[in-house]
Amino acid sequence: MALIRLAARARQTLQRIVRSNADAREVRRAQALLWLDQDESVQHVATRIGRTRQAVYNLVARYQARCALSVKERLRDQPRCGRPNNKRERARQVIQELLAQAPARYHYRSPIWTVPMLRFRVQRRLKCKVSMRTVRRALHQLHQRYKRPRLVFAQRPVTWRQSKGG
Repeated sequence: MALIRLAARARQTLQRIVRSNADAREVRRAQALLWLDQDESVQHVATRIGRTRQAVYNLVARYQARCALSVKERLRDQPRCGRPNNKRERARQVIQELLAQAPARYHYRSPIWTVPMLRFRVQRRLKCKVSMRTVRRALHQLHQRYKRPRLVFAQRPVTWRQSKGG
């Protein structure tokens, strides 16, 4: 006996999701439901999608519990809360203010802002630790380009033989 029986319309929708959806998780879930509908064992389906048997049972239970939703909505992840990016937003605002000013105003000898300089100034203004990655992400969000400085070794001028008397 199959763990789940799908209606013809639900089966067609799941097949369409398998063929043309960009989200790999949804595709895997749809494939698992289609295979279970074709009387494959739970262990076999779990092995094919790289999950445990319990995960397959949970998938079926969640699919059946959301019967009021459309088939696509049943397969989607539920919205989850995550850690808000408050620090990056605050850092972005400070960086935007700093970029409008010259580094010389803060007694730097550099004509342009560097990531370490911005990081130091942001940390002083926000009074909390800020990583280089946070500063880089904020710069990227502001559509600012930056490059790490290159090491340029001293090169001989073209006329070096003449200056040495050769």
